[in-house]
Amino acid sequence: MKELEEIFQIKIDNPDFFKRALTHPSYTKEKDLPYTDNYERLEFLGDAVLKLVASTILFNCFPDYAEGDLSKIRSIVVSDSTLSKIAHGINLCDLIIAAPHEAKQGITHIESVCACAFEAVLGAYYLDGKLTQLIPFLQNVLMPYIEEVDKNFEKYNAKAMLQEYTQSVNKEIPVYTIVKETGPAHNKTFEIEVSYNGKVIASGSGKTKKEAEQHAAYEACKIFGVV
Repeated sequence: MKELEEIFQIKIDNPDFFKRALTHPSYTKEKDLPYTDNYERLEFLGDAVLKLVASTILFNCFPDYAEGDLSKIRSIVVSDSTLSKIAHGINLCDLIIAAPHEAKQGITHIESVCACAFEAVLGAYYLDGKLTQLIPFLQNVLMPYIEEVDKNFEKYNAKAMLQEYTQSVNKEIPVYTIVKETGPAHNKTFEIEVSYNGKVIASGSGKTKKEAEQHAAYEACKIFGVV
């Protein structure tokens, strides 16, 4: 709890919420504990808290943006990829409790797990009555990503842009194929090719399949002159 308080700079009154928020399902399964003792329910709550705060920040930062534009930016900012980066940046992943075997395999540093734990902690703080104190923290950690996405939106929306372009030409959609996977299970790198009309157009790599697809799509968009 002390480490969490130092990370978030918010006092904890009910430690049990936060113990659950940092407990991976593998631990409760191994110890034959109730499923309510892991982070899954708190993640559900924290996801709503995160979206509310992120929406408020975006609403205030971009008073002239349409609802659709705000939604697109928010979807990227609250994605597992972004949340995992935040969780790693504040060393939250090091606090996740998992079954020993899974912990040795690096499960506590997998993108989706880190993102889940981060959201669960937000849910715990909400239940602890600390939403007001949580808002400045979230604004501080989210703003760099909001500014980055707003400035370079084409890179993050490349798949949609590419598909819109190809369908406007001949109704065909791009096809993404994994051509290589490297690294251990908890830290893989994917290389993906994107094809159109049966021809490979470009490739991209990333720590997740979605990220690699976006990179490949962005390179294809550049080739087609879409960006």
